[in-house]
Amino acid sequence: MTKNAEENQRKQTRLASYVMIAAVVLLMGGSWIGGQLGMPVRFAFLIDFMALAGFAFAMIVFFRVWRSRQNSGE
Repeated sequence: MTKNAEENQRKQTRLASYVMIAAVVLLMGGSWIGGQLGMPVRFAFLIDFMALAGFAFAMIVFFRVWRSRQNSGE
């Protein structure tokens, strides 16, 4: 594997990690703030769906990096 490909995989993994951290913060912070402000349940579902989208994105990126490493023989 070339050095450029390894750096690209590192960048993708880092991005997915940041997205996953942001999704957890959004989920926990949004739930807490929503409870404190008495927001309607539909906003709680919106926050949950945004967090799920972040988790799905991160898992897809992690899977693609893993498959790329498997195909390169690492």
